[in-house]
Amino acid sequence: MELWDAYDSSFRKIENTTLVRGEAIPRDVFHLVCDVLVVHTDGTVLLMKRDYRKHLGGLWEATAGGSALAGETPLQCAVRELKEETGIASDNLVELGKEISNEKHAIHVEFLCVTSWDKNKILLQDGETIDYKWVSKKELLAMKTDELATKRMQKYMVSIN
Repeated sequence: MELWDAYDSSFRKIENTTLVRGEAIPRDVFHLVCDVLVVHTDGTVLLMKRDYRKHLGGLWEATAGGSALAGETPLQCAVRELKEETGIASDNLVELGKEISNEKHAIHVEFLCVTSWDKNKILLQDGETIDYKWVSKKELLAMKTDELATKRMQKYMVSIN
């Protein structure tokens, strides 16, 4: 059973309230989701292909990420998810911003990881990802909705050199 902390729309933790993955989340209550945009020092961006068994399976994501476990800070969650989904070990992450998804009852905290990690040593997480590729910023920005699980990170990519 995966447990999450509950937050209000102002990103304040709701004390004495724990959410359980898979159970309905009450109105105006949110869980924390952290996403990491990975940019190599050569300027390319890491894309991960979602496992076909997942929602939006087969589409590319410009992030590694997932839900924060109860007690995790956004940075702790991002570091853990980055390692689990790509094999990249780094705590040198920069927060890019926060977005609320009322539909998904989620507060997304977006991070950037600039890395010199060996591009051929990306690890796939069973049940989460099935492939990866490195693309240019131009290629990412040109990707269409039917190729990407979310276009959210493209807007952050515009401001990154």
